[in-house]
Amino acid sequence: MKRNSASHLELKKQMRLLPGHLIVGLWCLFTIGMLAWIAAASLSTSPEIMRGDALKFETGFHFENYVKAWGANNISVFFMNSLLYATSAMVGSLLVSAPAAYILSRFVFKGNNVIRSSFVMAMSVPHIMIVLPLFSLTTQMALTGNKLVLILIYIGMQVPYTTTFLTTFFGNLSRGYEEAASIDGCPPMKIFWKIMMPLAQPGMVTVGIFNFMSIWNEYFLSLIFASSEKNMSVGPGLKSVLTAMQYTGDWGGLFAAVVIVFLPTLLLFICLSKTIIGGITAGGMKG
Repeated sequence: MKRNSASHLELKKQMRLLPGHLIVGLWCLFTIGMLAWIAAASLSTSPEIMRGDALKFETGFHFENYVKAWGANNISVFFMNSLLYATSAMVGSLLVSAPAAYILSRFVFKGNNVIRSSFVMAMSVPHIMIVLPLFSLTTQMALTGNKLVLILIYIGMQVPYTTTFLTTFFGNLSRGYEEAASIDGCPPMKIFWKIMMPLAQPGMVTVGIFNFMSIWNEYFLSLIFASSEKNMSVGPGLKSVLTAMQYTGDWGGLFAAVVIVFLPTLLLFICLSKTIIGGITAGGMKG
């Protein structure tokens, strides 16, 4: 009797969740369908795409679209620039934020709560509000079109979110490891680098991936501060390729460029999805 009652309750629970499951399922099917069509279009000719026959592959698979997109459309330049910006900003923000988050989570001092609140407030400031002052400053210092300036701006953008995320993560780690190390005479800095950093690896990997994808997909700041195609990231770069397509009509090359740009973040998320989920859930549990 109890087993039947439990089964009935479980069935009712699943029925209540059914609409949500259907919506998520439809969204997944739509997304997979769109990605499949883009991938098919990247291997088709422009006439096939314009006729709506991209999925038929009447003339075979045209892998030369990728070769043209990588070379002729400067996608290789945009790709390497984005890789530089995203990797540098990811590493730089972690190097700045991890020690700050550890101190904010472990040490009580005057102004601790003010600093935490400031990071949260900084996350709510729209980027467009700081573009003009930053652009004016870089222009006066003759630094426009400098990749290093753009990297520093990206690092500064990611520090508030990264610090806030890692502060919560460090706060949920057990203090037993630190206490044991302190008894053995280990200094605070060594405790951080040798003990706490490895323990915080899931959280750092998670926030690092989020930062990487955020910078990889960033458009506005790159458009303003890059000032030339040789410094542009993939966002503004694809826009310039799209503009060129209006005159050349190489739609297969355009979709090949989209796949090239989209592939790194997709592979990164697929390969590290378990780590991302583990980092998020671990940050919500007390150690």
